[in-house]
Amino acid sequence: MNVAHDPAELGSRERAVTLGSFDGVHRGHRRVLDAVRAAPLPPTVVTFWPHPRAVLGDGIPLLTTLERRLEFFAEAGIDEVLVLPFTLELAELEPAVFAERVLRRIGANVIVVGENFRFGRRAAGDVALLARLGFDVRPVPLVGGVSSTRIRQLVAGGEVKTAARLLGRPPEVEGVVVGGEGRGGRLGYPTANLDVPTELLVPADGIYAGAGLGHRAALSIGTNPHYGGNERSIEPYLLDFDGDLYGSRLVVELWSRLRDEQAFASEEELVEQIARDVEAARVAVRPE
Repeated sequence: MNVAHDPAELGSRERAVTLGSFDGVHRGHRRVLDAVRAAPLPPTVVTFWPHPRAVLGDGIPLLTTLERRLEFFAEAGIDEVLVLPFTLELAELEPAVFAERVLRRIGANVIVVGENFRFGRRAAGDVALLARLGFDVRPVPLVGGVSSTRIRQLVAGGEVKTAARLLGRPPEVEGVVVGGEGRGGRLGYPTANLDVPTELLVPADGIYAGAGLGHRAALSIGTNPHYGGNERSIEPYLLDFDGDLYGSRLVVELWSRLRDEQAFASEEELVEQIARDVEAARVAVRPE
């Protein structure tokens, strides 16, 4: 998949285009991506980074990093992606000007968007305007009850199974593995300490079952109250994994929330509970 950051890098050729932020690449987004692929022209996505709301002063925690979003586009069969740097200047473009400077410039012919799509200054542009500008516009019906906003609410509350139904796959956390305090290894369960990008949403504190790198995982999110911690950490333990992950990017799916964090009367009780958590992760079922 070709990824460009300026319209000139793509060049002008007839293409089917969809555009939007696509945070989470959820079931509604997938419906749009399927529709743009079904058009008889090369499928192209125009998306934005950073997220428009972050630039406009109304920032939100995101469901996916840009890197993960691009991976989902590739999995969906998209040929090319234009990642536009979202700036205040871009936000001030009138819809018709945006269409000329971006969509016309890359040769967009067919435009595939959700039926409630808005764009341009003050979100004044819509499907009807695109049609008046001469594009072959193909609105896609919404998937009822599915939105990035609703999914963020569910993930923030630890309701990962319900979030998975709206996403069409389990929610995830991702980050780079960095050094931690090493307690997990001392207890017999070495964990990977994740440095999660600041813009990414982290689920509610607790213990989760999930998977990463093809291995089942038991994951702790929180402050480690048994040890009186006050800094939040995200620590997956990959079952039956033997290797060095330091410095690597790690994406972990969250399948179910097993329990709250808690302090124990002794370290022995803590280890016994970790063993139960690991067994629960071993038999957990991946939600879809």
